[in-house]
Amino acid sequence: MIDVVCGDITEMSADAIVNAAQSSLLGGGGVDGAIHAAAGPSLLAECHEVRRRDLPDGLPPGEAVVTGAGDLPARFVIHTVGPIWYGGDKGEPALLASCYRRCLDLAREHGFASIAFPAISCGVFGYPLDQATRIAVDEAFAAAREPGSLLRILFCCFTPTALQAYRTAIQAHA
Repeated sequence: MIDVVCGDITEMSADAIVNAAQSSLLGGGGVDGAIHAAAGPSLLAECHEVRRRDLPDGLPPGEAVVTGAGDLPARFVIHTVGPIWYGGDKGEPALLASCYRRCLDLAREHGFASIAFPAISCGVFGYPLDQATRIAVDEAFAAAREPGSLLRILFCCFTPTALQAYRTAIQAHA
């Protein structure tokens, strides 16, 4: 099932929520800062450990990594670094698709039944909402067709404008 809601991703009780992270994994603004603030210090400590152990140069754009969720209602956080929008001719669409694909792959690998996504790269990274939602929804539908797919893929929108953009993209698949 693919669905969309307007709400706060830090309040979602999915198996995993996705963090539109900075490469450092150490928090930032927007969704990243909200998730770190709501999760409490254990998330930051785990992200420091992931950086020390596995990602000394940070998480590259288009990739993803799983951590615990600290004090969040979700069980896990999947961190992914979206592309900065430079006009669309510097590989941004492929990188954004990779973010969604890698998150969905990790969710499947970990046996998660549900995942909630924010609008990756649509905040300070400047990705146009209509283009980003089409990519996100295309990747969700592709993943939903695969064997062993998740039971629920949720797009959690912070604004009514984002909610409508996701609804439009989902209806295009109907």
